[in-house]
Amino acid sequence: MKNDEIELQIEDLSINGDGIGHADGKAIFVPGALPGDYLRAGITKELRSYSFARIIKIISPSADRVEPRCPISSKCGGCQLQNMKYEAQLLWKENHVKDLLERVGGFERDEVDRVTGHVFGMEEPWRYRNKAQYPVRSDRDGNIVTGFYARHSHRVVPCHDCLIGSDKDQKLLDTVTSWMKRNHVRPYDENNNKGLIRHILIRHAVQTNETMVCLVAASNIPDADGLSKDLMSCGVESVVLNINKTKGNVILGYDTKLLAGQEKIFDKIKNLSFAISARSFYQVNPVQTEKLYGKAIEFAGLTGLQNVYDLYCGTGTITLCLAEKAAHVTGIEIVDDAVRDAKENARRNGIRNVSFYAGAVEKILPDLIKKKKADVVVMDPPRKGCDIKVLEAVMESKPDRVIYVSCDPATLARDLSIMKREYDLKEVQPVDMFPETVGIENVCCMIRKK
Repeated sequence: MKNDEIELQIEDLSINGDGIGHADGKAIFVPGALPGDYLRAGITKELRSYSFARIIKIISPSADRVEPRCPISSKCGGCQLQNMKYEAQLLWKENHVKDLLERVGGFERDEVDRVTGHVFGMEEPWRYRNKAQYPVRSDRDGNIVTGFYARHSHRVVPCHDCLIGSDKDQKLLDTVTSWMKRNHVRPYDENNNKGLIRHILIRHAVQTNETMVCLVAASNIPDADGLSKDLMSCGVESVVLNINKTKGNVILGYDTKLLAGQEKIFDKIKNLSFAISARSFYQVNPVQTEKLYGKAIEFAGLTGLQNVYDLYCGTGTITLCLAEKAAHVTGIEIVDDAVRDAKENARRNGIRNVSFYAGAVEKILPDLIKKKKADVVVMDPPRKGCDIKVLEAVMESKPDRVIYVSCDPATLARDLSIMKREYDLKEVQPVDMFPETVGIENVCCMIRKK
């Protein structure tokens, strides 16, 4: 019952990072608990087959428990695993991937163990993110606060210095909030759809040391020149305004305009130069991106003769890396801004054996791949995975290899369960793109059955 106290042995972690124990035949989910913890917990919510609880006292801590570096890690929804040794995080992520491939993908465990490599971790799993999106809100006293959402809510936990983000962000956030106070600009209130400033999006190009600040607002802003001048004096190369008039949870709107400096910033991957705009997808961990893309290229097994498709190609980062060893690479991406960036990236790098199409992959691919057969398909879909029409079109085209890059092992396993009708799973390489969180990226190599 709610408010009951029980003693629990924590056995595992959920996909959200909650500790899992069992009592009276029911699973108990405990935020902040780790496998190996023995604790007293208080029931906070009881459902028919499972319950949620809070930690009252850790009677015997897990051998993998450490003190979090960030003082708000238990409140912020970003870093679920800061209280866990990094080596233990990597081991849990590896086993998590294997469990999903077995349970959701339907692969035999011995096959999963054979094809799945140890996670590629980081030597320094801090300060790795090159992008952060800070919601802007008012606290109870009317003060402007920036930070991150608390778990399972839209309540902002104030944070000026995220330890997995850039140490440059604090000064930029202070600059924007000072401008807001000076001009009596209020944060957006999603409850009554009033106010102006919704988010502050900050992007850093690590290799070139360039920075973009994108202010997301409900409409045009006052004293844009004053804000731009303040931010440019902080060493920012690009200041842009994104207008989002919607009432939903989508952070960015479709209308973006330059306020000062460059319209885009530029970064490098494997000696290639890439333009990054406010709405473009670009991997958030540059150190691990090199490892991820390197493995994807290795899996593709290109010899210079293959016709390759890169699905959900974003700004063309994987596309252009593949082009060096392919006859031709075709990229498809739904975000128009990203496709424009991809074409610009190809021109800047002098790469001509690529072409890009803007639109939903599931609408463009089926007809396109019939006209121009694929030898290799690389796909890096969003968290929701691939549309079934995409998987069917790929299998019908019968490429020799399919390389699947995924940020969600559950939807990856689901899609692989469909693909295994025509393809054997040769290798799975987890890459820790998101240390201190439950997130794990994977790149998989599938070979067509003979």
